[in-house]
Amino acid sequence: MGRKKKVLLAEPRSFCAGVRRAISIIELALEQYGPPVYVRKEIVHNHYVVRQLAARGARFVDSEDEVPEGAICVFSAHGVSPQVRRNAKARRLDVIDATCPLVSKVHQEALRFARDDRILLLIGHDGHEEVEGTQGHAPDRTLLIQNVQDAEQLDLPADAPVAYLTQTTLSVDETRDIVEVLRRRFTDLRGPGRDDICYASQNRQDAVKAMVPHSDLILVVGSRNSSNSVRMVEVSRRLGTPAQLVPDVTEFDPGWLEDVFTVGVTAGASAPEILVEELLDRLVEFGYSEVELEHVADEDVTFLPPARLTGPTSQG
Repeated sequence: MGRKKKVLLAEPRSFCAGVRRAISIIELALEQYGPPVYVRKEIVHNHYVVRQLAARGARFVDSEDEVPEGAICVFSAHGVSPQVRRNAKARRLDVIDATCPLVSKVHQEALRFARDDRILLLIGHDGHEEVEGTQGHAPDRTLLIQNVQDAEQLDLPADAPVAYLTQTTLSVDETRDIVEVLRRRFTDLRGPGRDDICYASQNRQDAVKAMVPHSDLILVVGSRNSSNSVRMVEVSRRLGTPAQLVPDVTEFDPGWLEDVFTVGVTAGASAPEILVEELLDRLVEFGYSEVELEHVADEDVTFLPPARLTGPTSQG
């Protein structure tokens, strides 16, 4: 008898605590103040989420300069630089900060290391909003490292006082390789007390690693500009199992299923569960109706919205 078709469904998957908090901040602000509520950049990197919130009255802009003076402006989960905060203050914007607390922690570390007169080695991707926000806390003393080669080629003396920080949504393995190079090259290197890569990115990558040996194909639900989703695809491919990013079910290609018996399905931390359900429904049409959970971690982290949106006066 031939092998049965089935789906391995990763747990945990989809929204992390920081994303849940950011989305709820916009929803609460819309309830409390009415539309429009302006949001600087995409609140989280998922097109479905952004479209849903836009339909309810959120207005997404590229810069705080596009927000009318005095209006409400929500900063996205990826965080902003101090310069953006200064600009917002100068325009008298009513700022509601949806920066993920784990990103805020990296910002605090950047300030601390800069105060210690250290050169900051920021491991991350050029142009990503989170990286721009972190760089902005110590722009004159931050060097961006995107890969092992960058770390090897840093033109600094071995005894230079340096410190490393990382974007929260990176590949755990690649980051470890970069940090190993830095440890080998510098005698006065500091780092964060704990790894900056967030628990959700770590857990979702661990789930991919757990599914890879038992899967013929991994499908990751997530938008193309979602760093943590793209990293999950890379983790699978690096371990030898084909993987595809699925922004939504309309971009699913049945051709991927040729000679595939077990499909691993997961979702990035900014992708809503409804997109996973739509993909699972589509897979049923191709005979993948049996679903088995691949559980690697329990997530019980919650981040509360700002008190101004939840306190007793917020109902007024």
